[in-house]
Amino acid sequence: MTSIEQRTRRTAGGAAERQRVLIATDTYPPDVNGAAYFTYRLATGLAERGHDVHVVCASADGPPRVEVRDGVMLHRLRSVPVLVHPTMRTALPLGVTGHVARLVDRLAPHVVHSQSHFTISRAAIRCGRLSGVPVVMTNHFMPDNLFAHAHVPERLHGTVGSLAWQDMIRVARTADYVTTPTQRAAELLASKGFTRPVEAVSCGIDLGRFRPRPHERAAARARLALPDRETIVFVGRLDAEKRIDELIRALPELLRHRDLQLALAGTGQRRAELERLAASLGVADRVHFLGFVPDEDLPLVYVAADLFAIGSVAELQSIATLEAMSTGLPVVAADALALPHLVRPGRNGYLYRPGDVAELTRHLLTVLESPEHRAALGAASREIAQTHDHRRSLDRFEQIYAEVRPRSRPLSPRGVPTSPWRDTTVAA
Repeated sequence: MTSIEQRTRRTAGGAAERQRVLIATDTYPPDVNGAAYFTYRLATGLAERGHDVHVVCASADGPPRVEVRDGVMLHRLRSVPVLVHPTMRTALPLGVTGHVARLVDRLAPHVVHSQSHFTISRAAIRCGRLSGVPVVMTNHFMPDNLFAHAHVPERLHGTVGSLAWQDMIRVARTADYVTTPTQRAAELLASKGFTRPVEAVSCGIDLGRFRPRPHERAAARARLALPDRETIVFVGRLDAEKRIDELIRALPELLRHRDLQLALAGTGQRRAELERLAASLGVADRVHFLGFVPDEDLPLVYVAADLFAIGSVAELQSIATLEAMSTGLPVVAADALALPHLVRPGRNGYLYRPGDVAELTRHLLTVLESPEHRAALGAASREIAQTHDHRRSLDRFEQIYAEVRPRSRPLSPRGVPTSPWRDTTVAA
């Protein structure tokens, strides 16, 4: 039996046996962002199910290394700081393709699962295609998330965004199967010119880790050094596209009616600017910057809150919103991109027009002024979150890995079809 046949062998029932999965990603913990967290949870979840999981990613501190973390073999490539994003690192492009090619050849994975279209992921897609390994790609990309980091002038956002989408779609077309976290994100890809099918597979949420614990709220606030008062929370990067300034601008009017505070968990380029804004509005003592919260302590942030608020206009799903909902929190969110996929107005929260601070304020007060209404909204959030159980997402990716086949002809390094594939399907 050839190595390719070994990679594609199936059980009599049609399901894949224990699979060797190579996940390629350009961001992985300790990076702090949704794509990194999703990739970590996917990798560790598959490993817990008995699969042989390898992740190729950038080194967290520069030198290359191979290490085992949480049951996953990490192949960390030599990296350098990202000049426009000092909290992240990127693999040195020189030699990446050769390294990934040798990794694919040595591991003979059943499938390559790419998490982006950047340096490492792009190399993995190409190497997988050339070696006859099926390639799955999950898109987490939004150009809006790059504008602030790359210091792109606002007048150029349209042009740069269009070019970025074209590049992403060009890479995605070479994958055998494409997923993205929500149906809205799939529709966005179609609107940008991607004509092949895209499956929406939720990033998923651990319903056990993130669960309602209202009786622990005061203790959680104490653990986070927060005063024991009504708390609105946001979790995520403190960057421009998150529009955290709108939450701070709502505080003066909110404080006329309620004794509350805003807790911001995360790091980012705009922290100093947001601190100055809070001071200028006279609400600095009601805005608490929690900084980086380790993953093991993250559930406490939601437990400490009465309400989750997010003004982001660049979310393909928003894992943080799902975590808040799973914890039983009402949500007030911007009516933008995929957030309406999670927030049902009047059922588990409210949506506001991005930039409309007055409407945001009204919705926050509506949630906070009635404990009974707040509890009903929170219960609905938990109910909706249960449809995003991460175990279902893992189930679906296992099925995709077992079912996916490369298209009939591989691609050359220039993206041109070459010799036909031989049939790699083996009868049970």
